[in-house]
Amino acid sequence: MTALDTMARTVYGEARGEGDIGMAGVAWVIKNRSDKPGWWGTDVESVCLKKFQFSCWLENDPNCAKLKAVTLNDPYFAKATNICSAVLGGTIPDPTGGATSYYERHMVPMPNWAVGKTPIAHIGNHFFFKV
Repeated sequence: MTALDTMARTVYGEARGEGDIGMAGVAWVIKNRSDKPGWWGTDVESVCLKKFQFSCWLENDPNCAKLKAVTLNDPYFAKATNICSAVLGGTIPDPTGGATSYYERHMVPMPNWAVGKTPIAHIGNHFFFKV
């Protein structure tokens, strides 16, 4: 897989139902992390595949099999690929304001890392944070 393909599969698995701006938000989190290498990875692929960072890559997540098998014939994956290409190329502005983390607003309980923190953006069903 290439960086673009890995990123697009991650965005597809995490945000395909969130519309263009929601998919761009998740793509920007990946890019923001890869631009500031740390414990979460050093480049797009290592950021996306870091264990327990994007639930869609966990083997027991129902999205995992889907994202591994998806092709560009799927309109959501084609859209995710186009959005990720634009994010990597710098032609879509960051709707998250530099976020490096997010969680789905229906997640109960809230992730420990988010307790006491204020989101910097709310897009669709995701709260975004700069952590």
